[in-house]
Amino acid sequence: MNADFLIVGQGTAGTVLSYTLMQAGHSVLVIDDPKPNSSSRVAAGVINPVSGRRFTVAWQYDEIYPLARDTYRHMEQLLGVEVFTERDIYTVLPSEQLRTAFMERTQGLAYMEEPSDRRIAEYGQWLDQPFGAAIVKGATVRLSALLPAWRQYLIEKNSLLEAVFDLSRLIINEKGVQYGDVSARYLVFCEGAATTTNPWFKNIPFLLNKGEVLQIRIPGFSTPDIIKRSITLVPQGEDNYWVGSTFAWDYPDEAPTAEKRAFLEEGLQQLLKVPYQVTGQLAAVRPSGTDRRPIVGMHPDHPAIGIFNGLGTKGTSLAPAMAAQFAAHILENAPLQPDTDIKRFFNRTRG
Repeated sequence: MNADFLIVGQGTAGTVLSYTLMQAGHSVLVIDDPKPNSSSRVAAGVINPVSGRRFTVAWQYDEIYPLARDTYRHMEQLLGVEVFTERDIYTVLPSEQLRTAFMERTQGLAYMEEPSDRRIAEYGQWLDQPFGAAIVKGATVRLSALLPAWRQYLIEKNSLLEAVFDLSRLIINEKGVQYGDVSARYLVFCEGAATTTNPWFKNIPFLLNKGEVLQIRIPGFSTPDIIKRSITLVPQGEDNYWVGSTFAWDYPDEAPTAEKRAFLEEGLQQLLKVPYQVTGQLAAVRPSGTDRRPIVGMHPDHPAIGIFNGLGTKGTSLAPAMAAQFAAHILENAPLQPDTDIKRFFNRTRG
């Protein structure tokens, strides 16, 4: 079998990159052995223009968001599933100081507004909000629907190999790569946390962190909004919600922990005035670069091998723009942004 691209991994990065390349008219074979607790399958797919306690506007958000919106809407049409929803992020402010900081930081931004008294009152019986709230215009991508729908599309196009990628079967030659009976011009790793053991990219100082989330039910409470305070509530239909998330740099394994459940429940108890029921707890390990920027590009010594990784907690919003830039880099020799190009790590090592 011949393909233009071999892509290893079908999380958010591998899904969006394979879609981008196929839309550009190139043949793709995705190699993936699905992992139920991969970071993409545990994530809520939130797109948020403002993050952190300092309410910093996300990196390149004004350029990235329109492409993300258009990409996911086109994927909806192609796959026949609803995955993209623009939502208000109803941000409950925990103190007067943070209320002032939020208003100062986001003043004049089109995607931020103060809620009306009526809007605040509608949440009065459900949420503890003594310092009011603010609204940020965001979105969600329902990854639990998008990833399996894209997987089925790949199967129908004979573009998926369900297997663990075996590095010992890889041969690099003058035409590209050979993997078993598959020949390809390029091989791109979209493996998430597994890339840390990939010998081609051992120069990249990945940071792995473990995140945990809860699945809960709040009887009688139904809203299309994302609710945010110290934790984030993301609607999952009717009165079910995703609650997240935590960070841990040191951890013995990938299993959920009582410690992080207690942390998330403390956040829920600070936010909610009403009872809730925990229906599940999930954990996953996610990779990011030391400089918190995407890690994209072709290996400087092996130009047939590339990487598309390190999208971090903003992966849902970043993936379409980064995939478009990566595709243009490979296909048209367009330059990558220096702060995303993997050469920043290799140049550092060589220097």
